[in-house]
Amino acid sequence: MNKLVIILLFTIQVSLAQEVTELEVFRKTPINFNGKQAKHHDLIYLESGRIVLKKMTLKEFKNGSDANLRLTLRSNGDRWDKSGSCFVIPSLDMVNLIDVSRESTLFPEGSFIQEKFGGVLATKHYQPVVELLRFMTPFGVGFYSTDIDNNRRPVYIPKWEKQVVWEKNVSELLGLIENEFYVGVWIDTWTEEGYEIDLELSYSNRPLPKKNVMPLVNTIAYVKGQSLPDFFSNQDLHMEFLLPEKAKNVKLHYTVTGHGGHSGGDEFTKIKSKIFVDNQIVLDTIPWRDDCASFRRFNPTSGVWLKKDSASYIDFKAQKYKVKLIEERIASSDLSRSNWCPGSKVDPILIDLGNLKSGKHQLKISIPATQATEKKLNHWLVSAYLTYDK
Repeated sequence: MNKLVIILLFTIQVSLAQEVTELEVFRKTPINFNGKQAKHHDLIYLESGRIVLKKMTLKEFKNGSDANLRLTLRSNGDRWDKSGSCFVIPSLDMVNLIDVSRESTLFPEGSFIQEKFGGVLATKHYQPVVELLRFMTPFGVGFYSTDIDNNRRPVYIPKWEKQVVWEKNVSELLGLIENEFYVGVWIDTWTEEGYEIDLELSYSNRPLPKKNVMPLVNTIAYVKGQSLPDFFSNQDLHMEFLLPEKAKNVKLHYTVTGHGGHSGGDEFTKIKSKIFVDNQIVLDTIPWRDDCASFRRFNPTSGVWLKKDSASYIDFKAQKYKVKLIEERIASSDLSRSNWCPGSKVDPILIDLGNLKSGKHQLKISIPATQATEKKLNHWLVSAYLTYDK
């Protein structure tokens, strides 16, 4: 066998070994509150339809792999911006979200903050779900994306989009999304119409070193036994985590969004987010998005009002710039927010902790949030997990 044939065979083997594995999780699957549910036998609906899950069976990628997620969303009639979370259950051998929702068990005591915020902290017998993707639904994309009411559509948008698509590389979480695992999507909708989603996972099969994943925190109130997470207004979040020996290149993945509508709510207020590990500050930032107007094409039902402004424009007859008083159209979806926009995904903040010593460590998350009221339901959705080299 000559060298050319050997090289050709090797190339074919490598190409076959790296053939992409694609996994369709959901297809045109409704998520709503007490509305229509898909009738597929392998789907699990929880919380009156606000959560849908599916058990996936996949090979183990012994040499590692890239992993990517693609989530598509369309409104089925819900016209509002809602929080959303695509997640994986780390272990069914422990207390888990499915059993708690079905009331066959309770969140363990150590997972609570105060008395009503259960399932927030990881314990010896419980791990909070790990977010693959945090997203925010836009105002009415799809169902309301018609040209019937073009008075809402700004001149710089040629048409309303029919759906919104988010993509994310989730390779660091490969260990949680291979073999057998449960993946789910939660949307904070309270309408019978709700939304419709598609979800795909793809794996490159390209050799890539695997990471260990350690779930730490998730404040989202997915199921019964969890409440609106407004505790940051009166206390910091404290917890301990235990690192094994030889944990190298430890990284903290921190996802944070502020909520509570109306003027003065935490959704529209710049508030610092601080993280301490072993009493050393590792993050001091204001989570904020000021590019929300770029998502306008996904928000056909966003509230619109007019604001007087002075516009500079070219007067071709006079061959010079002139200034004119106009009324500018402003949409609610254009407004800057606490680390999210209607129609955006929310990427984690990556914090490099280096080579931490084995044993116990302390984590503190501090957000000087505004107290929740009946009309301003201020709260912060926070999730965090560690990755480190095997």
